[in-house]
Amino acid sequence: MADVTIDVTITPSEDGPYLVSGPVLLTAPDGRDIPHPDPMSLCRCGQSGNKPFCDGTHLTIDFDGTLAN
Repeated sequence: MADVTIDVTITPSEDGPYLVSGPVLLTAPDGRDIPHPDPMSLCRCGQSGNKPFCDGTHLTIDFDGTLAN
């Protein structure tokens, strides 16, 4: 079997969305595939009108995305 390297990155932006790039499959709770761009921004504040994607709402609600370590 050949070694396969897949480059996927998930980076939480400061007080904003998760930035996801690479060959990922995004699946809805009902099992449907959700088409998406590469890279994509996934909502982290929970208030997007376009979930699971970010629509910038975090900018209007003073979202604090501080990561607990």
